[in-house]
Amino acid sequence: MAWEEIIFPNNIRNIRLGKGMRMTAVAKKSGLSLSAMSKVEKGVRRLNQKQLLTLCGILDCKLSDMFIKANDEVADSWQSEMQRRLEDNETGGLKIFGAGVRVLRKKAGKTIAQAAKDAKMTLSVYHKIEVGQRELYEDEIADLAKALGKTPDSMYKAIAELFEKGELAKQISKVGEKVRSVLVPSSSSAGTDLSGEIYGANIYDSARKKLVPVFGVPGDKDLVFKKSDEQMIVSPMNLESNTGIYAVVPNAKRIGNMFPARSYMFVDPDAIAQPGDLAVALSEDFDKLEPGLKTHARIVMVREDARGKLYGHMVEPDEKITVSNTGGRLHKIVQIVME
Repeated sequence: MAWEEIIFPNNIRNIRLGKGMRMTAVAKKSGLSLSAMSKVEKGVRRLNQKQLLTLCGILDCKLSDMFIKANDEVADSWQSEMQRRLEDNETGGLKIFGAGVRVLRKKAGKTIAQAAKDAKMTLSVYHKIEVGQRELYEDEIADLAKALGKTPDSMYKAIAELFEKGELAKQISKVGEKVRSVLVPSSSSAGTDLSGEIYGANIYDSARKKLVPVFGVPGDKDLVFKKSDEQMIVSPMNLESNTGIYAVVPNAKRIGNMFPARSYMFVDPDAIAQPGDLAVALSEDFDKLEPGLKTHARIVMVREDARGKLYGHMVEPDEKITVSNTGGRLHKIVQIVME
């Protein structure tokens, strides 16, 4: 039996069991089918950024908790399982067949998307066939051959001829290295050298680069402010030039109900707030705040008095807040996303 290669080793099953949750419940809440959820836990299906964050919310865990680290107890078993499945696929003919399909598709002048559509397959399923991660069912063979401009018999014959001529070796090597680099980014041989890296580290890093932490949430009066990555959301901005961006959830009443309760304000601590800007005014103990400890903050409209001195305006009730652009305690709100 050939197996799908493990491309997303993770701790999701252990976290779910630790929370006493059934797979069916998690699948339903996350919007995934039970089959898809099972594949995610087995590591043969990836999650996109939105799905990762949704699962973090459902399982009440950090994004980093989902990924297996080299020193985790389950790392060895994941490593062995990945190696076994790779070897099964190498000897099961899937790599050769997939490489042949790839060559025939290119000779037919079709993109992967076009071939998948003509073969009546999803793009994901078709791609797995080309990289040797999935077997074909009997009722899929005719449609795939037709998409390549072949009959089933002529398709098999063409692939056999390509293999005998040695024309598939390069394709298999190219795809193999790509798959291995996803499994263990620090190693050219999948599952054989952890090198202290996190399994799936490239997936985490890619997602993390587009996420920002939520530092502030509504309290009784002010924002409860805590430097923590316990809650992360996707940023609508390009973060390459500024990695200090964070988000807060406003207390809608205190800014005059101008924005829905479920809105996010993205804050740039390095931007200078000017009169007319919305800003987060932090408490005086902010400078001494250690990661994980709480303080308070307020969202204010920055105003300027007759003497040119800045102050923060809040409503319901009207309140004048002393603010200062010095000391790094007035952070400009640079973008608002309303849900």
